[in-house]
Amino acid sequence: MSQYVVTGCAGFIGSNLVSRLLGDGHGVIGIDNFSTGRREFLAEAMKNPGFDLVEGDLLDTTTLDRALKDQDVSMVFHLAANADVSRGVRYPRRDLEQNTIATHNVLEAMRSHGVSRIMFSSTGSIYGEPEVFPTPENAPLPIQTSFYGASKLAGEGLISSYCEAFEFQAWIYRFVSVLGEGYTHGHVFDFYKKLQADPTRIEVLGDGNQEKSYMYVGDCLDGILTGLEKGTAPVNIFNLGQDATIKVRDSLALIIDRLGLSPVVDYTGGKRGWVGDSPLIHLDCTRIRELGWKPSLSIDQGVLCTLDWLRDNPWVFEGRE
Repeated sequence: MSQYVVTGCAGFIGSNLVSRLLGDGHGVIGIDNFSTGRREFLAEAMKNPGFDLVEGDLLDTTTLDRALKDQDVSMVFHLAANADVSRGVRYPRRDLEQNTIATHNVLEAMRSHGVSRIMFSSTGSIYGEPEVFPTPENAPLPIQTSFYGASKLAGEGLISSYCEAFEFQAWIYRFVSVLGEGYTHGHVFDFYKKLQADPTRIEVLGDGNQEKSYMYVGDCLDGILTGLEKGTAPVNIFNLGQDATIKVRDSLALIIDRLGLSPVVDYTGGKRGWVGDSPLIHLDCTRIRELGWKPSLSIDQGVLCTLDWLRDNPWVFEGRE
């Protein structure tokens, strides 16, 4: 039985990954500071004898020492991050600390405890506003447009440097936005929350023509595990997303129709919803598809299953701004 560490284990993707790994018979040591993660997402994992929880912050190096010391860990899945892209301008240091410095601390702890394999959740936002669509992994990296993207790109750089200097092996995944069970932030969450407060009117940031690709969380996990199984380079970089995209206004239309509403839609205007928002994110996923991965749910299906999950789990809105 392999023993894995999952940082951000109580988050959206992290908790789903913990469930998948435990279900496959692996041991998991989860790390989370519960700043955004939810204990409810770990309820089943906590019943599993193969799961251990280390509660603490990755900025505190003793947290990582507790997780890795005297453990036969074969790999770290590093998913802990600040993923609130839109608030980067309000809290510019948060991305640096939670995404870049925390990643450095993870790498140093791995080096100290003899762990040399890491999976890293990066983002399609590192491409900024590229000139090539769909955007491949080897696209030129333009000027960064968000603190989130910049901090994740810095994390990628640190990881590749550790692979070169200390013979680590890495799997870096540049995700589009992920949807599904356990989803606690993003446009579906925001739209549904607004419509709960006022079913007759909704404000949408930007002009509604922002065009993005979204991926179901189960498909995301399948892509991660496919890359781990078949990616053999010292540094394996994969885009993960759909071949299709959807405009914000069209996603909203799906949500409104599912809820049986007909609100007035007020667009704030402009091509971006916030500073750093990319008007178009569309990744070329040929590299991971050539390894045999393909998504099982369409974007429309992902949006609707996420909405249904939110409707069935109203507690996720408690304590959220």
